[in-house]
Amino acid sequence: MYYLANDGSATLVELATYQSVEKPTITRTIARLEELGYVEHVPSKDKREKRMRLTELGKKVYDDVRVTIDQYEQDILSGITEEEQLAAIRIMGEIRNNILK
Repeated sequence: MYYLANDGSATLVELATYQSVEKPTITRTIARLEELGYVEHVPSKDKREKRMRLTELGKKVYDDVRVTIDQYEQDILSGITEEEQLAAIRIMGEIRNNILK
């Protein structure tokens, strides 16, 4: 939902790549989100491509959850300077890149 909230729409392949999971995993997740009414299929020129976007309900749920997540992030990062946070993000990115090699 985060990816769709920030990028507007995405294909299942784009979502799988973003999450670093196999396409069947994303397919199952998206199917469940569709059942809940959080995402919908976007018509596309290429009929083989399944592009998804958040519904109005999905946007509302995402926004509501985001408030809780933002508060949690503030709580767990209290006392850690912005410089230290940026360094940690950079290091975690390097670790992720090393894992994916």
